[in-house]
Amino acid sequence: MRAALYTRFQGPISIEHLADPAPEPDGVVVSVEATGLCRSDWHGWMDHDPDITLPHVPGHELAGTIVAIGSDVTRWRIGDRVTVPFVAGCGECEQCRGGNEQVCERQFQPGFTAWGSFAELVALRYADGNLVTIPEQIDAVTAATLGCRFATAFRAVVDQGRVGADEWVAVHGCGGVGLAAIMIAKAYGARVVAIDPNDKARGFARSLGAMTLDHDRDAITMTKALKEATGGGPHLSIDAIGNAVVVATSIESLRRRGRHVQIGLLPENEIVVPMGTVIGRELEVFGSHGMQAHRYPEMLEMIIDGRLEPSRLVTRTIPLSEVTQALPEMGSVQRPGVTVIDRLDA
Repeated sequence: MRAALYTRFQGPISIEHLADPAPEPDGVVVSVEATGLCRSDWHGWMDHDPDITLPHVPGHELAGTIVAIGSDVTRWRIGDRVTVPFVAGCGECEQCRGGNEQVCERQFQPGFTAWGSFAELVALRYADGNLVTIPEQIDAVTAATLGCRFATAFRAVVDQGRVGADEWVAVHGCGGVGLAAIMIAKAYGARVVAIDPNDKARGFARSLGAMTLDHDRDAITMTKALKEATGGGPHLSIDAIGNAVVVATSIESLRRRGRHVQIGLLPENEIVVPMGTVIGRELEVFGSHGMQAHRYPEMLEMIIDGRLEPSRLVTRTIPLSEVTQALPEMGSVQRPGVTVIDRLDA
């Protein structure tokens, strides 16, 4: 198979011909039709993820067709079109038994714990509990946006954030996750204010129905601006960036008994949570990490009936050969929307 490979962190990425993978007994091999280029892939290449061992093939948002099946798999057949959450649960640990595969103790993550989907073929484990059928109404490029950014935003807004109609939702950061969060919150009837320092990103957010604020000020000034814009503060605030100033702004701007959901990752020495505010206003602070396969049907139904349009977030498609440049430049070049690799043989 052709695949994008790097042999050292922050080193060159090349397109190589590698041995085709074989399925584990509990897994399948998928012929990749499309795969998203996500900033998490850049973090892996930068050596920010301890699960990655070298040499490595990145890629974790994918859609494709099953071409091989392990001996223990019972729910799937060759030819099935599938996608998968970027966190696949083992199905046996305490969290999986409770329906929380997204925080499995022995999770499988394509592109992190194993080789990923920047390849013509990818092997996936824990297939019976984690694969998701792609409805015929959804094309591969759209399906490839769901496994990480869109599903993560859906869980953050709907399950963790418990968004309500007419509530104010603040979304900090208008990258792929933030834009998805805006679209989802609007679909549930919320009013959204989006905060980002990039003009083009804010313009994209406005096209999805959000009002916007430029994030070029300190936490105190931004907190005041958010409270004024929302008539007292957001009910729900989401950090889709991962920044200490954003965390402080998000929490301090919330109205009483509001909810903060953290998606963006922060270095441990940057985590400063204003706990006095959390206590005094009885705020709720949640993490959000992907979404379980069994929660996909509600999201997919909303896509099929047009209430959600993740295809609007795709602003660029590229061949696999362009990953060699596109992945490293994610650290310095900001592109609005989502990039999807849709030509794995080119």
